[in-house]
Amino acid sequence: MTGSWTKNMYQKLSRKKTYVEEISVEKEKFKRVLNVVDLTALGTGSTLGCGVYVLAGTVAKSVAGPAVVLSFILAATVSSFSGVCYAEFAGRVPSAGSAYIYSYVAVGEFIAFVIGWNLLLEHTIGTAAVAKAMSNYLDSLLGDPQKRFMKKHFPIHMDFLGEYPDVASFLFIMSIALVVAWGVRKSSTLNNLFTTLNLVTVCTVIVSGFYFANLSNWFIDKNDIPPGVNGGNGGFLPFGWTGMVAGAARCFYGFIGFDSIASTGEETKNPKRTIPLAIVLTLFNVTVAYSSVASVLTLMWPYYDQDPNAPLPVIYENLGMPVLKYLVTCGAVFALFTTLIGCIFPIPRILYAMSSDGLLFSFLATMNERTKTPFTASIICGVCAGLLSTIFNLEQLVDMASIGTLQSYMIVSVCVLILRYRNTNLYSRDSDGSEVFSISMWLNVSNANVTSKETQYVSRVLIAIFTFTACIFCICVVNFDSYQATTCSILGFIICLSIIILLVVMLMMNRLPQAVETLSFKVPYVPLVPCLSIVLNFYLMMELNFKTWIRFSVWLVIGLLIYVFYGLKHSIEGIKDQMNKNEEGGNEQKISN
Repeated sequence: MTGSWTKNMYQKLSRKKTYVEEISVEKEKFKRVLNVVDLTALGTGSTLGCGVYVLAGTVAKSVAGPAVVLSFILAATVSSFSGVCYAEFAGRVPSAGSAYIYSYVAVGEFIAFVIGWNLLLEHTIGTAAVAKAMSNYLDSLLGDPQKRFMKKHFPIHMDFLGEYPDVASFLFIMSIALVVAWGVRKSSTLNNLFTTLNLVTVCTVIVSGFYFANLSNWFIDKNDIPPGVNGGNGGFLPFGWTGMVAGAARCFYGFIGFDSIASTGEETKNPKRTIPLAIVLTLFNVTVAYSSVASVLTLMWPYYDQDPNAPLPVIYENLGMPVLKYLVTCGAVFALFTTLIGCIFPIPRILYAMSSDGLLFSFLATMNERTKTPFTASIICGVCAGLLSTIFNLEQLVDMASIGTLQSYMIVSVCVLILRYRNTNLYSRDSDGSEVFSISMWLNVSNANVTSKETQYVSRVLIAIFTFTACIFCICVVNFDSYQATTCSILGFIICLSIIILLVVMLMMNRLPQAVETLSFKVPYVPLVPCLSIVLNFYLMMELNFKTWIRFSVWLVIGLLIYVFYGLKHSIEGIKDQMNKNEEGGNEQKISN
């Protein structure tokens, strides 16, 4: 009885969208109006915001110093691995929902729900964080009128919340939510305009920054740092390589947003070509911009004296350039406004996809007949993000935004491996479970030229081993410097053993035949690139603090309760399964009669 219940529950949790083709032949409910320029502008606008105008100065001041340039490059490297994985999936499944729909096709319903739920967290918190940054930026430039008024009349005396309610950030978010809800063409046109202004501003900062650059600011001696200032040991790496890596974990927040491109499949012209190209172009543009701005920021002014809320205007004011100060300020406001569009844009689409599949409440899938957008979902998203930006401070929001994103990116990389080694001739959803993994089975399938049921089984065992080992490896590496003597030796042994296992498993996967498929874009060097993406995403996840994991766990529990008490019963795939079983039962009864 227990075995039957367990098997039935496993089948429910692992059910997936059987035929990818049926997604693309559905009746189109969105207007297909977006081209590669629109998507590149959307991705660039949603990604190129806080990283340039706020995050670079904050990380340089107290985390990485001038090495913030390397932090951005490392974060970009991790994002690029995930980006090419996203690009392949976008070509496979051009449908709204981003990584949610991809994991639904490749892995199963439960994992898909977890990923979709995490993406909602990523974009909602990201929207709140950008609005908070925009509010802080303007408030700081105007002399902090909102901060002084709110702290005097409406202070919040709770450690886990902000100092005061930020009404301005709530209004910013609601205005963008209304624009997005009004229609995709209207919001994409506005986004293109603001993104152009954003790029002009970035170019202005880079050109003027190199003009005022002073190379000695990258090699400041420790004795030249004012007393009482946290400037580390001076030089290019004042906080060491550890600080540079910690800075990369923080800078990774600046690359959240490019995946918003992948959620627009139902609104894109020729999505199998347009989406992968837009992702690649976006990552290239953003990486060049971040590295250049971080360079000139630390070359123009000492890293330890950066302003954490509005670094660029303060630097131009200190250099005696008021015209550039106000030009950059106006550009930064437009840039953060653009980032808000990019952050909030995917949320109603992900909600639409999940609710259309029956995993979330059905009213979220309601399309407005006039605007052809999920109007109700857009407004609800705006209210939720606005409330979060009102009561939390920027640092808390940035920390909360990263973990869901990193886990989603990691799962996308796992899905690439699963799909590359799947049996393309397999019609049944589940195997009979009689296989037992062994080296001889791997030897048999590694000598084959095409994928088979055994190839799929062996590959998934190897993927599971690699993922688990990567998790253990990253935990040990992150905590290696925290212990001494015997414990440190044990961790070192586990790290060496994990490296050997990871290399061996990756080589074993490399020997397996891959599915022969015609795709508009494929991840190069499989399994190397997806495996590196898994390890790097795990590593940055482990760099996040304990409070972030607690908040993430609370969010995850809420989502699991919704799935258990609503999603399982209302899943469209589950209803299809039940109808098929009833139909089969009726046919068997007719035959017996």
